[in-house]
Amino acid sequence: MRILVLGRTGYLGRHVVAHLRGLPDTHLPEAGRSSTGAGADLRVDLAADSPDRLAKTLAEAAPDAVINCAGATGGDAVTLAEVNARGPAVLCAALRQAAPRARLVHLGSAAEYGPGEPGTKVTETAATRPLGPYGATKLAGTAAVTASGLDAVVLRVGNPVGPGAPPTGLPGRVAALLREAGAATATGTATGTGTMLRLGDLSAYRDFVDVRDVARAAVLAVTAAGPLPAVLNIGGGEAVRVRDLVHMLARRAGFGGRIEEDTGAAGGSARSAAVSWQCSDITAAGEALGWRPSYTLEESLAALWADGGAGTGDTDATGKDATGTEGDRAP
Repeated sequence: MRILVLGRTGYLGRHVVAHLRGLPDTHLPEAGRSSTGAGADLRVDLAADSPDRLAKTLAEAAPDAVINCAGATGGDAVTLAEVNARGPAVLCAALRQAAPRARLVHLGSAAEYGPGEPGTKVTETAATRPLGPYGATKLAGTAAVTASGLDAVVLRVGNPVGPGAPPTGLPGRVAALLREAGAATATGTATGTGTMLRLGDLSAYRDFVDVRDVARAAVLAVTAAGPLPAVLNIGGGEAVRVRDLVHMLARRAGFGGRIEEDTGAAGGSARSAAVSWQCSDITAAGEALGWRPSYTLEESLAALWADGGAGTGDTDATGKDATGTEGDRAP
């Protein structure tokens, strides 16, 4: 089976590729924005390629399936629209020309739903009310995929966490700050109690899911027999207060200092205030793919901390911003 992974160098893409390499009789053509970089054989730039040009590349790759992990998590509205909205639309148009029978698995975002109702889990049939350009452009990409007429499924991913988490997302950012503060020694001993970690408002609830579980869901979706639902939620299935995640990671790091939240205009996040609750109902993914999360949040944070902070935050990554809300980067 020939499976083309787009965005393979990003946070989710790297894990998807790692899982696919464990499948027998699977070939993974390499594609990237530069055909000369990182061993890529095929040049693909979803933000700039025309449908005809991309169709020629896809014809050369001759994929049986495509997994689209490419997505901008930050930048201005134009950048987000080029990658998150135009990109999937161009990809679908090119697939209809070059590989109309190939299955497309597209990674969307739970930010497409917008604010959730506290205490409830959102299903795939819920209304979509994204706030800000990230969620809106991801929703536009989903619309392009679901209306394409292709054998396609959108996986609406919650807040990814785990090894390699980039500093553009809350878990990766907190891990980086803990390391910068010298909060723990190599043996996990705290450096002292005088260190302070200053963060924004941590009162929001988010649905965190291990990046390895996301990758496994993508592999299950690309190899599943028969048609799949148009959209499937991929999340932890539980709402976790962001504050709790931060304290769990701090304990994992052996942090002995103080954690201070700035909820004022200068330090808080308007997006966090507007989206105080996000939680996905993952029942449909269990029924369609036989998928459920296999890692606890504690295990995900342990893997993140043990990873050593090697994550990056390029535009091939699909994730959340440093406040734990929908995806503009917050350096």
